[in-house]
Amino acid sequence: MPKALWNDQVIAEAPVNEIVRVEGNVYFPPAAVKQEFLRASDTHSRCPWKGVASYFDVVVDGQANKDAAWYYPEPHDAAAHIKNHIAFWRGVTITE
Repeated sequence: MPKALWNDQVIAEAPVNEIVRVEGNVYFPPAAVKQEFLRASDTHSRCPWKGVASYFDVVVDGQANKDAAWYYPEPHDAAAHIKNHIAFWRGVTITE
């Protein structure tokens, strides 16, 4: 079962049939992510085919990993299948 880990804490976990892989990233469904470890960020970025991404800081035991998670709240039609799914980077480890 794929998991996202940071600072020895499981941030997200979902069966393989519930995740979505896009451009080498694993997107977890919102219900599979432990929201208590996410803090909204003001950061946004734009992808030509997915749309505007919003970010979260990942916070574990008082330590913040700035903008380590992102999602597309209103993706373009081509990326509709990842709407609100959350992906990770910046030291967050994905295990399978």
